[in-house]
Amino acid sequence: MTDRPSGAQHRNRAAKSDPTEWHGHRIVTEDDLGAVFDAEANEAERVRLARRRKLRHRIVIGLLAAVLLAGALFAVAVLRGWIVLSEPVEKPVASKECPVGPFSYQPPDTITVNVYNTTPTAGLATQVSEALAERGFQKGTVANSSVNREGMTAIIISGPEGEAAAFTLQQQIPETLYSQDARAGTTVDVVLGSGYAALVPAENVSTAATGPMSCPSMTETAAPPAPAG
Repeated sequence: MTDRPSGAQHRNRAAKSDPTEWHGHRIVTEDDLGAVFDAEANEAERVRLARRRKLRHRIVIGLLAAVLLAGALFAVAVLRGWIVLSEPVEKPVASKECPVGPFSYQPPDTITVNVYNTTPTAGLATQVSEALAERGFQKGTVANSSVNREGMTAIIISGPEGEAAAFTLQQQIPETLYSQDARAGTTVDVVLGSGYAALVPAENVSTAATGPMSCPSMTETAAPPAPAG
């Protein structure tokens, strides 16, 4: 009979040589604990990063939605005349002589009208522009301006090609004065002053009217419209 160690003796010897075992039981080492807790820490970090990404995504979506909503509200306000955008107006050079014509009434749908408000009455330019549009005129720029003239009803301004169009506008607004600049085309400016009250009633506008232009007197110079500060 050979002297071979039994299985239990082999295990005991192996346990003595393996520092992670003691009396047949596995000893939890620092490496084992580190592996467990590192895995938990990594999972917690992944969860934290995922939450941060979701929060950042929601913030970006919220900001984009707010910008789009603000843009839409601004566009509606401009279209409805709640906000009037002031645009630089080219300084016109008054004509030295008043055009005598005779001029004839032009079809309103061939005339584009820019309307400028120099009065403290908010929305007056929009109101007049819409009233002229109802009579068939084409809407142009609507803005606020300043003009160096007291008590005027309105100044009608056009280039040489727009004299007949300006004459047509003078039939819509009583007691207007005409001034000419060097612009090309037939676009007409209507610069409203503190003396403006209302358009001539549509039934009183004569489409068969002919005649000269009504201009500032030679001793008075109509000030051109300028962007309001």
